[in-house]
Amino acid sequence: MALRHTLDPSVGPALRDGIVRLWTDVTNAGGAVGFVPPVTADDIRPELVRHFAAMADGSARLLVGRDADGEVAATAFFSFNSHRLMTHWVWLYTVMVHPRLQGGGHGRELMAAVAAAARGFEGIEAIRLGCRGGTGIERFYASCGYKEVGRVPGAIRVADGDDRDDITMLLPLY
Repeated sequence: MALRHTLDPSVGPALRDGIVRLWTDVTNAGGAVGFVPPVTADDIRPELVRHFAAMADGSARLLVGRDADGEVAATAFFSFNSHRLMTHWVWLYTVMVHPRLQGGGHGRELMAAVAAAARGFEGIEAIRLGCRGGTGIERFYASCGYKEVGRVPGAIRVADGDDRDDITMLLPLY
């Protein structure tokens, strides 16, 4: 079952609640998406509001994947650079696939949809993303064509005594 991806979906209560559920489930399953488990919807909601505010001001866009029942099952947010020397690439963040769907090719499908969407953004030549070391996710991104271009050792503190590398990866689009 393939997910149905939509760029710039209408923001409303169903999308908001679906992303909050997804983000909570992904985090609590151990996903490295800006939080450390355990989290509740109340922990996630303020961060999602910031994401939506960036979308409203045009500095971010959202790609959402929905399952056969129309439920939010995957997301990826794009953030555009405001620095005049860096407007030729976008950041990708809050990349998630629901844990019940992981291992079935949906992540690879999401990353292909991400690249296709970014190729449609005027003047964008590459995608950069940051990921948390210690999870192995960089191997997944590498399998999707991303190259590691930077690493800051111990830059992410997930708990006292548990510092992880901040890994930057790049996908040239052309």
